[in-house]
Amino acid sequence: MAKERTEVQDIDRSLYDFRYEEKDSDFYKIKEGLTPEIVEEISDKKNDPQWMRDFRLKALEVYHKTDIPNWGPDISDLNMDNIVTYVKPKTKMSADWEEVPEDIKNTFEKLGIPEAERKSLAGVGAQYDSELVYHNLQEEVAAKGVVYSDIESALHGPYGEMIEKHFMKLVPPTDHKFAALHGAVWSGGSFVYVPKGVNVEIPLQSYFRLNAPGAGQFEHTLIIVDEGAELHFIEGCSAPKYNVANLHAGCVELFVGKNAKLRYSTIENWSKNMYNLNTKRARVEENGIMEWVSGSFGSHISYLYPMTILKGDNARAEFTGVTFAGAGQNLDTGAKMVHIGKDTSSYINTRSISKSGGISTYRSAVVIQNQAKNAKSAVSCQSLMLDDQSRSDTVPAIDVRTNQADVGHEAKIGRISDEAVFYLMSR
Repeated sequence: MAKERTEVQDIDRSLYDFRYEEKDSDFYKIKEGLTPEIVEEISDKKNDPQWMRDFRLKALEVYHKTDIPNWGPDISDLNMDNIVTYVKPKTKMSADWEEVPEDIKNTFEKLGIPEAERKSLAGVGAQYDSELVYHNLQEEVAAKGVVYSDIESALHGPYGEMIEKHFMKLVPPTDHKFAALHGAVWSGGSFVYVPKGVNVEIPLQSYFRLNAPGAGQFEHTLIIVDEGAELHFIEGCSAPKYNVANLHAGCVELFVGKNAKLRYSTIENWSKNMYNLNTKRARVEENGIMEWVSGSFGSHISYLYPMTILKGDNARAEFTGVTFAGAGQNLDTGAKMVHIGKDTSSYINTRSISKSGGISTYRSAVVIQNQAKNAKSAVSCQSLMLDDQSRSDTVPAIDVRTNQADVGHEAKIGRISDEAVFYLMSR
């Protein structure tokens, strides 16, 4: 009985592992691989403006010239020749839930998305494979001037110039190989603009579901929170398990204005055949606040390190992350903080658990530039291994270019005995 009580269960993925077979008549799939012709076909399907078409092709050139990262988990089994970069349901995006095709609607009903919208969300976007199929914003929020739409629609509307000004400026295609890949084949995602002084009191949420086997998902999220505004944005993702590799290489760019505040929460439950190579980055102006809340529980391999650039004086950022690595998982996660403005502050607080041979790596970087006088940063990472097959590593980097800074780092890695777990549970 004691062993039964002290056993720590894996994450229950049964909620996410259901799937519907995709009929060719219901979906458009581009051919596998990555060529200029494929990129141009995606651009045609999305009716891109000329600047975006040119951007995609230049990003593809960067991709082919850039090496795969030589650190972190091994991703040599990921073969882009076998990945379908664009899968489109043959349905138009709708703001009416009843117009969404039945199997797609059933998928999101099982995941609880419509119920969440009705109960506690100001707006919801739902993406299925490469395209958003549903998007809605409460009228009272829209009346405040808040814009929340799929990014493709916004690209052709009155905010097109704003998107062109910000798109992949925080995460340029030259940043790394999979940023370049994203720039070439991105599809779907959300655009949010919160005007000056507007406080969106209840959260907005986007949910990304990758259903097709052997496919990639490359959504782009662009959020601009203007001066004095506030927003909480929630992101959820999941996929059923297949016996072939799937790829997620999305991109999130967050612009936090002067005296503004943004909280970005992510719960990631990808399946264990998923390569999660996502890039997230925020820039914070004077007196702005950026809060990250990140839960990483899925995928076969993850590279995920949300980065915050504290550009303005008195800008602040906090990152809270929880990672669970079970059998067959190698999750390399962490955060980056770059201090540029004076009197900036950051705090990184992470917890990880590994069991049944799972590998959890915490990787962080704190950079305090020479002009960031009186900057403060604290890092706390704690890792727990539940058996002798699992592994946990911490790889912190701290780069301080001024002597007028206060930086602290605390790390703890260890195992906990069955007896201790049994005692805690019995109390």
